[in-house]
Amino acid sequence: MNRYPLWKYLIIIVAVLLGALYTAPNFFPEVPAIQVSSIKATVKVDSALLTRVQNTLKNANIAYGDGFVDPVGVRLKMSSRDTQMQARDVLQEKLGNDYIVALNQLPSTPAWMEKINAKPMYLGLDLRGGVHFLLQVDMKGALDKAADRYSTDLRTLLRDKKIQNRGVLREDHTVVMRFRDAQAREDARNQINRSNPELQLAPRGGDDDLQLVASLTATEQKRIQDNAVVQNMATLRNRVNELGVAEPIVQQAGADRIVVQLPGVDDTARAKSIIGRTATLEIRMVDETPGARESALRGQVPFGSDLYTDRNGQPVLVKRQVVLTGDRIRDAQPGYTESNQPSVNVNLDDVGARIFRDVTRENVGKGMAILLVERNQSEVITAPTIREEIGGGRVQISGAMTTREANDIALLMRAGALAAPMEIVEERSVGASLGEANILKGFHSVLGGFIVLALFICAYYMVMGLVSATALTVNLVLLVALLSALQATLTLPGIAAIALTLGISIDANVLINERIREELRWGASPHTAIASGYDRAWSTILDSNVTNLIAGISLFMFGSGPVRGFAVVHCLGILTSMFSAVFVSRGLVSVIYGHKKRLDKISIGQVWKPSVEALANFAAPDGARHAKAEKGAK
Repeated sequence: MNRYPLWKYLIIIVAVLLGALYTAPNFFPEVPAIQVSSIKATVKVDSALLTRVQNTLKNANIAYGDGFVDPVGVRLKMSSRDTQMQARDVLQEKLGNDYIVALNQLPSTPAWMEKINAKPMYLGLDLRGGVHFLLQVDMKGALDKAADRYSTDLRTLLRDKKIQNRGVLREDHTVVMRFRDAQAREDARNQINRSNPELQLAPRGGDDDLQLVASLTATEQKRIQDNAVVQNMATLRNRVNELGVAEPIVQQAGADRIVVQLPGVDDTARAKSIIGRTATLEIRMVDETPGARESALRGQVPFGSDLYTDRNGQPVLVKRQVVLTGDRIRDAQPGYTESNQPSVNVNLDDVGARIFRDVTRENVGKGMAILLVERNQSEVITAPTIREEIGGGRVQISGAMTTREANDIALLMRAGALAAPMEIVEERSVGASLGEANILKGFHSVLGGFIVLALFICAYYMVMGLVSATALTVNLVLLVALLSALQATLTLPGIAAIALTLGISIDANVLINERIREELRWGASPHTAIASGYDRAWSTILDSNVTNLIAGISLFMFGSGPVRGFAVVHCLGILTSMFSAVFVSRGLVSVIYGHKKRLDKISIGQVWKPSVEALANFAAPDGARHAKAEKGAK
């Protein structure tokens, strides 16, 4: 009656062995490591680079461990933190500016485990240490950049269609076009309606100043703002990848905020410099109107122009109209000029190359300013004079910059242009020691809860309590193994969910044991009590766990950040608890009691038994019980 078929025992054995195998990597500590990745897409990262790195460290008498090549770059385990820092300095000097050398940590899992993809869980920011940024996206800036793009596109459209106009300027979020006659304005209106249906046009002005104002529809403004957040997130992910961070978190928080978490980052200053910087490129023409520069120096800046100071301290009067923006950049690499000065070599896309070619052809002999815009602050990097038409979409930017700055600027441009400016509104740093303390506290809380539950259940239910404690152990092992196999990121809320799972899973065993006690109480044989106890408890266990699962799924769907992490572990824990509390515990009971044909008793603690009169009353028909009740009342 209580014997399991062989295939069920095999399932339990395989599940326990796989659980133990995929849980084991979490007990191997992380070791310091060096990661080398390429800045340039044309520079390959292969085994030859690994050999070069190893030879460099060997020549510098720096001890190192195992190394390998993965899609991120070359990774090499180091013997200690001190050698890790020394190796970074040596490799950065020897490899040059074509590579990024970053500090990292790698698990010390045996190679045979990694071959079967048995890897430890990633640790979140609160457990591993690192930095947390909350960035605010400037939605007004997103609309301003969109207006800049449209002003350039509309200016090009009017020129290509040979429509006479008196200028195209941006005013706030609108683009204002001026015309000499009504026919030209009507032609422009028809062309814009065909090519840009997302713009709404409105005529304005009198006889001698006919204007056409183009503005974005409300739907288009909402789309641009939503896309700004999405594009900025993608750009931030590219920048984080350049830093070589394992399992970074870049996610949206609300309508206009982005959360960036970088676990295990040691160089927090560089991380903040790269993540926090919002550098974009703008190319504008220098205002060379006679007397305009002198008026600006006296404090009377002409309308439509801005006065800046370049890196050499010289004032530069720049037109406010943007000729080209950073979203036309295809690639950017650090380099050197012919005079061996650091520079940034920029490749433009097809549209950007065409615009740049036309601008340089039409403005030979005039000045062109290249500005770096960071946090709504513009800086003139250089303002050269155009000597000839520049085609091919290749631009070299130089001007009083260091090699490190050239690398950072190239990285920011290469990672992608931001759709809107951002600023850091919150910054938190979690030290490695604090993360280690959180791990210990979380481990102790789970271990303490497990020990208390196991001792109580064993004392209350005896051998059946020992079965329940063993099933609880299997549940914990399977849950950790499942999280490790999925390469989940474990955080403090996740540890809380594990502790909660222990409490929920023991509840199923309590239901089973009490059902068995109830059957024994009313006179069932031990074998019958075991079978009936498991069968009758199953519907209650299923109902309670499905209810908990619905709650966990709701938390995952409507929550964010730590709440979703808690929900994932909670839902997985419910699934493993149902398997261990019912399937595994039933198998253990079958091993202990199933081989006995005649079973006199079960070690399940004190079972209260009703009196003989109560049993007779319970067994009597309903009418007889009512008669006895009436007789007793009289």
